[in-house]
Amino acid sequence: MTRLFTLDEANAQLPRVQALLTELQEARRIILTARPDLEPVLRKAGTNGGSRRAGEMLAEFTRVELALAGLRAIGCVVKDVDPGLIDFLHRFPDGREVYLCWRQGEERIEFWHEVQAGFAGRRRLV
Repeated sequence: MTRLFTLDEANAQLPRVQALLTELQEARRIILTARPDLEPVLRKAGTNGGSRRAGEMLAEFTRVELALAGLRAIGCVVKDVDPGLIDFLHRFPDGREVYLCWRQGEERIEFWHEVQAGFAGRRRLV
């Protein structure tokens, strides 16, 4: 569930967000690397009740789901997994809701953008 964050609250969540994002990216990489093999494995699984490779992929899909559930529980919004773009809903003093925008590799949140603008509309916090 999305919630409103102060800048300090959002920054305090970054270590947990980073850990969950790394878990999500690793599981996703494994799945995408194995994707060419999934069709024959899934076809074979229908006749013999499964295979080790199908079971391994199930574990990776479970990792993806658990990481996404963890991020949702924090209340942030995953915008793009590959570059690690995460937004935190924030209300400016004038009442306008915006996103505090963090990209994996940044130490702190230093940018924001309008809710409809996306990453291209990032502006530095003053």
